[in-house]
Order: sequence, then structure tokens, then C-alpha cells
Amino acid sequence: MIIILKNGTPKPRVEDICALLEKKYGVNTHPIFGSESTIIGLVGDTSLIPVAEVEMIEEAERVLKVQEPYKRANRKFHPDNTIVEVGANRIGDRRVVICAGPCAVETEEQILVIADAVKRCGATMLRGGAFKPRTSPYAFQGLKAEGLLYLKKARQATGLPVVSEITNPAQVDMFMDFVDVIQVGARNMQNFELLKELGQVRKPILLKRGFSNSISELLMSAEYIMSGGNTEVILCERGIRTFETATRNTLDLSAVPLLKQKSHLPVFVDPSHASGLRRLVPPLSRAAVAVGADGLLIEAHDNPAQALSDGAQSLDLDQFGELMKDIARRAAFEGKAVG
Repeated sequence: MIIILKNGTPKPRVEDICALLEKKYGVNTHPIFGSESTIIGLVGDTSLIPVAEVEMIEEAERVLKVQEPYKRANRKFHPDNTIVEVGANRIGDRRVVICAGPCAVETEEQILVIADAVKRCGATMLRGGAFKPRTSPYAFQGLKAEGLLYLKKARQATGLPVVSEITNPAQVDMFMDFVDVIQVGARNMQNFELLKELGQVRKPILLKRGFSNSISELLMSAEYIMSGGNTEVILCERGIRTFETATRNTLDLSAVPLLKQKSHLPVFVDPSHASGLRRLVPPLSRAAVAVGADGLLIEAHDNPAQALSDGAQSLDLDQFGELMKDIARRAAFEGKAVG
């Protein structure tokens, strides 16, 4: 349930209304002071709360029932866009944030070279996998803690905030020191014990959509994190599994505007994992910007032919530089800037 208050309701009165609602109905309240209005979100069992009774509160302009199972992630609950700040990046603002780097960290020298190159091209965040969940148990599984250390050194050398994927709740403490944004990969989107643990941390979470998960399921996974108190969630569309075999996955670009209509959370697109083909990354990146993506997650490598993971979908550094120019033009057309 959401209560939209009349304009000009003072903050002390909002606090009094929240205390009244909590005592009377046994729910949790979350006041949100927006630029144009103030709302109070009620979380808990609101099924038996009579709307007419709540409407009797003098300051109540309108009372809405939220039918969707996700509450905190719902735009009705939080009408203004959430802005997630990562270093100098304001994700969800009028910019397209580019996070680039290799699928997997391979050596210290490699990640330093790539970090420096993508920064010079205009990327403002660095991605790199240290723990690599792979379909085959014989594939490269990542450098683990050593890889996180190399990412930290790259951050120190370039100033780029680091994004890396977590695979286990036991890794949380380690990630708090080495990583600026914790990525939850497609395989772990419904690892609810991990999501609950990440709800307790105070660090942004980049949540990727699962292979065959619906938009509602993605938002419910975000709800798991947010219900623990961590509201800094970035959603990521990375392609879903369909009957089509020409590409690695099928990029669902319709998910971007739909998510932005249903939720206040920022939305990234990963064109690299969506296609699995480097030649498709540029057009899919342009399309993602056109439909309103707040950022792109792009794989770039200094030598894709020798990459230990996902070389076929990784751009070389020259290709990445050209793509950044392309994205800047597309973003400018949409009235946005890159970075």
C-alpha cells in the first residue's frame, strides 16, 4: 500500500503518520521525500487494511494498493529514479555509464593494460571476473582471491571503480575490500541465501537477469536484496535463453523500458554475453542506449584470440575505442552523455 501525501506536509507530521500506521496496523513504513511529492510505503500484510480508513488521514491525498509482489523495487513505491553513486559515476542519471574489461582476470599485467586502455577510451568503470562460474568443470575458473587483488591494483592505478562477480555468500567479506560494485551473475539470480546476505551489505549490487527468468522474477530477486536494507541495486539485462541458436542468448531489449516503467532502479545491458559474438556488440550497444539503458557492460581484451574466457565475444582494445566513439554519438542523439 502507498499513501500519497498532500503537498507541503511537514516532515514531523510525516513521521507522526508513520508511527501511527505502524502501531495501528503492524506494518513497516518507508517515507520517501520526492522532488514533487511525499509518499509513505507500507510493507507487510496490508491485505486487511481498509483503504477508506487510511484515506481519513487529513494529509492523505490518495491511497493506492500495490498489486505486484515486489514492493521496494516498485516505481509506485518510489516514483523518482534511484541514482546509484559509484565513485564519480551517478548511475540512473542522464548519462550512459560504460563498464568495460575482460571476462576473466588472467594476470596482473593484463588487467593493468586493459584498465588503462578502457579508461583512455572513456570507460568510467572496470569489470573483471576473479571467480568464474563455468558450465564446464574443466574450463578456467578464475584466479579467485589473487584476481581480486589484481583488480584492486588496477583501481589504484587508474581510479576506475571495480565490478566483479560473487558466487558464494562466504566471499562477501573479501569483496567488501576489493570491489566497488558486487555483481550477481545469471546463474545466481535466484540464489536467495546469497541475495539475503547481500541485502545486509552497504555496497551497490549489479543483479543480472537469469537465463530463463521473467522480468517479475528479476524484480523479486531485487526485492530480496532491498528487503534486507540495501537499496543500491542495478538491474542488468544480459540476454535470455530461447529457441534461437544463432547467438549465445537472445537480447531482450524490451526489458529495458519495461523495467524502467515498473521499477525506479537503474538498468544496464550486457551486449557481450547476450550475443556471444563481438561483431554484434556495437549494434546491440547502440540499440541499448536507444531504448534507455543507464549503462553498458562490455567485454574488452588486449588479445581476444588468447583469452582464457569468452574471447569470441570480447572486443580488442582498438575495436573498443571505436565503439566508444559510436556510443557517444548515439547517447548525444538521445540527449545524454557517456561516462
